Amino acid sequence: RALDEAKRFACFDGTILLQGETGVGKEYFAHAIHQAGSRRKGPFVAVNCAAIPENILESELFGYAEGAFTGAKKGGKMGLFEQAHGGSIFLDEIGEMSELLQARLLRVLQEHEVYRLGDERIIPVDIRVIAATNRDLQRMVKERSFREDLYYRLDVLTLEIPPLRERREDILALAGVSDAGRDAGV
Repeated sequence: RALDEAKRFACFDGTILLQGETGVGKEYFAHAIHQAGSRRKGPFVAVNCAAIPENILESELFGYAEGAFTGAKKGGKMGLFEQAHGGSIFLDEIGEMSELLQARLLRVLQEHEVYRLGDERIIPVDIRVIAATNRDLQRMVKERSFREDLYYRLDVLTLEIPPLRERREDILALAGVSDAGRDAGV
């Protein structure tokens, strides 16, 4: 059912929210949706929002202008949203994103534009956002730890990915074991 739904979602260009436990293959689904959709010829940029500290994540996502902060590259740096232009950006662990970054992401979803840190220039971006989480975002909204307006922008097309204990046949594929490896007993 989840695979059929993912194929159907790939036909639409809207924001997709993937929900499921850790290790269920959310990034595989995101990549497959990108490959099956109209943006497949564009870039696929994956970002783990939980693995990068907030101050670095902001400059990675939005980029920065020359002189924006101490240590900024000469000429500035293009952000990941710009790099995903014409394609898809996969925001893994979106529930870990700080409130400040949630507000900036909301603007990207609403206006389809970014501002690099330290810059006033508007940069239009044409991207599909695929977000993923293992957290209960509805509960987080009620607890006021996740923005309600952002949640509704992300919750356009939602795909619940079942846990691996309900789909044991997928474990070897997710572990990267080929058919040959399966035949050999790996």
